[in-house]
Amino acid sequence: MAVGTDFDERKHAWPLTLPALAAWASALILLGCAASVSLIVAMSIALAACAVAWRTRASTRSWRNVALATLICAAAVSVSIAFRVQALTTGPTAALAAKGSSITAQITLTDDPKRRASRGGRFNQDSYVVPATLEIIQRAGSRQAVSVPITVFASGREWSDLLPSQHLEVTGRLAKATPGDLVAAILLVRGPPRVLTPPSQLQTVAGSLRSGLRAAADVLPPDQRGLLPGLVVGDVSRMDPQVASDLREAGMNHLHAVSGANLAIVAGATLAISRFIGLSLPMRAGFAAIAMLAFAVVARPSPSVLRALLMGLVAAVALGTGRARDGFAALSGTVLLLMLFAPELARSYGFALSVAATAGILILAPRWRDRLSSTEQRSDVSQAGDVQGSDFQVGDVRGGDVRGGHAQGGHAQGGNARLPYRLPRWLAEAVAVPAAAQVAVTPVLVLMSGQLTPVAVLANLLVAPAVAPATLLGFGAALVAPLWPEAANFLVVPAGYAVGWIIAVAGWAVGLPFATLPWPSGLLGIGLLGLTAAVAIPILRRRAWRAMALTVAAGALVAILAVRPLAGPWPPDGWLMVMCDVGQGDGLIIAAGPGRGVVVDTGPDPVIMDRCLRRVGVDDVPLLVVTHPHADHEDGLTGVLRNRRVGAVVVSPHRTEPRAGAHTSVTLAQRRIPEWTAAPGSRWRFGPSELSVLAPDPAMSEMHGQGEGSAINNSSVVLHVRWRSGSILLGGDLETEAQEELLRRVRVRADILKTPHHGSNRQSPAFLASLGARAALISVGADNDYGHPAPSTLALLRRLGAITYRTDQSGDLAVVERDGGLAVVARGP
Repeated sequence: MAVGTDFDERKHAWPLTLPALAAWASALILLGCAASVSLIVAMSIALAACAVAWRTRASTRSWRNVALATLICAAAVSVSIAFRVQALTTGPTAALAAKGSSITAQITLTDDPKRRASRGGRFNQDSYVVPATLEIIQRAGSRQAVSVPITVFASGREWSDLLPSQHLEVTGRLAKATPGDLVAAILLVRGPPRVLTPPSQLQTVAGSLRSGLRAAADVLPPDQRGLLPGLVVGDVSRMDPQVASDLREAGMNHLHAVSGANLAIVAGATLAISRFIGLSLPMRAGFAAIAMLAFAVVARPSPSVLRALLMGLVAAVALGTGRARDGFAALSGTVLLLMLFAPELARSYGFALSVAATAGILILAPRWRDRLSSTEQRSDVSQAGDVQGSDFQVGDVRGGDVRGGHAQGGHAQGGNARLPYRLPRWLAEAVAVPAAAQVAVTPVLVLMSGQLTPVAVLANLLVAPAVAPATLLGFGAALVAPLWPEAANFLVVPAGYAVGWIIAVAGWAVGLPFATLPWPSGLLGIGLLGLTAAVAIPILRRRAWRAMALTVAAGALVAILAVRPLAGPWPPDGWLMVMCDVGQGDGLIIAAGPGRGVVVDTGPDPVIMDRCLRRVGVDDVPLLVVTHPHADHEDGLTGVLRNRRVGAVVVSPHRTEPRAGAHTSVTLAQRRIPEWTAAPGSRWRFGPSELSVLAPDPAMSEMHGQGEGSAINNSSVVLHVRWRSGSILLGGDLETEAQEELLRRVRVRADILKTPHHGSNRQSPAFLASLGARAALISVGADNDYGHPAPSTLALLRRLGAITYRTDQSGDLAVVERDGGLAVVARGP
């Protein structure tokens, strides 16, 4: 698209930015995006406009052409979305979805089924979500062809092995699509699918490569075998939740979301091999394009892959034709094309992060690299594009040739101000690239998570040398696995060492003080971030002010680190038990000696449970008690097992349903951990704690209650824990029937009560009164859907004279010995 002839070739990227950002903003607004995201795009357009005016000193005619191109692109995207919305909302599919009609449908999968995270239900159910095309609707004896995009929600292990391009017949109910999604409806599938056709040959090959890499990675430890396929082809089906959490908090979440870096590694290796065998420049470019397309098929076209693929293809065409390349022009053109033909990507945070990171690398990283690596710097502020060394790697495409006499050899010239330090060029580039990317994505991260990650630059710098070897070795293993599995196993072993280094760095980084900083989200967070930048940039540009600011920051850091231990360490000295804040569930740690703890229930999330154990300093679990097989009490099991020795596991003798506890039993059998059945009268002594089992009695029949799952709740293992200074009763999720049965059978007193079933209204007043507890602990999730704790239960505890402590209000709770008795200390307010 011609936008005027008054711009020289070096500057043509900036006018192209305005139409691209205008197209993005149009798509966001028409799809009903969040106002804060629209604000970021609007700010980007304003900044790009200012940059064009400052850099080009454009004539009136040039500005008129740019404005015309911007309006045309915005109008084109608007028209494209309008036609698509009209087609999706007026057909028979949308009409049936509005009525919630049940249909039998023939669908074609357009992506891999993705397993949905467990939400704390009763069992570990395999539920999946997958994009598809609805081809045929069968209902009431009629058959109608439609061919519209839909989103499918389904359950059942049968979906896990399905591949894109497969035709299925399913039965389910149509529902309205989520506003802003460019799909005609949501299909809630009932029962297993009937496979009508196998996947296409291309998808069969891609699927075999992915499964081959997974099989080859089986020789690695569990955390590495989960991350390697994610790092190479974005396959996170076996990702360890703790590893995923560490990567996210360390600012390295992009490593298992395939993006331009992966594509650049594959394309670079292809170019190197092609050059080694003596192919011509057009042939090298063609092979690089083929390699990128093949990689995109295997890795699946996620938003970041689509962005990187288009940029890579633009660079390949430029390489093959011998034309000059401009990375920012390629990025702007990519955004423009994707907004025209795939406008739904405008609402994708993954796409926004990918574009922002690439823009930061292209615009900021060359300047920062040259400033860090040169003993001289310009007295005036050189703008992005004035300095672009031809040897600077920008991830997806290389920086263009240096023009205009503003740079020589990739170093800024002119001025007399000297930097007090000089880094080697390779080190300066290694520092500049992650720093620029992190700065660029910070506004998007604030919108997503409401936090800042200062440790991200250091963590990415440390893992950078391991990413390319792991990617190349892993991709090589995927290519040879279907033909030569032994060779694939040989390749993944060194790749495992590289992945192990990444995992170790992530785990170390999240343990650093202030690895993540809380920050307001939404418009307030963006405004505060902009204000901070407006104050910080002028300060950091002046040497005297910069030294003063760094001194103040260092002093504040030392003061915080020194004062924080005085404010109250966690856990408190002499702790006897810690109730972890695991959300809606139970997770308790009973003191068993230095570095040791008995764990009672594991909560619904392994990441949260592992963090609580790390905070408390427990790396040895002589005994683990799972009171009953509900997800909010046992799904965090792998978090307890992570890098810890577990001596044995005690479970309830009542397995009231066939599937209850099956997942736990399988996990324990794989790790050769003994599984014992609790029996009344069983007793253990660990350090200062003595544990006794009071219930359930294996001779008793099942006790059903009023709700679904009451029989399992009433089969909870009940523990009485004694210390020198007092005792506590841990009642699992006992409901009224089991509480009254225990009262009839055993007379027990306790200073503290772990309130059964998260404080539900299914409590026996006589049972609670018989305990004589002076404090009641309630493990409960904030704003849970169950109404826990019930107001009636809280009122009952008050009448009995028990002080109530809740994890949703106070975070972790610790029981400690004070003045010869027991006291409760809260970690939070």
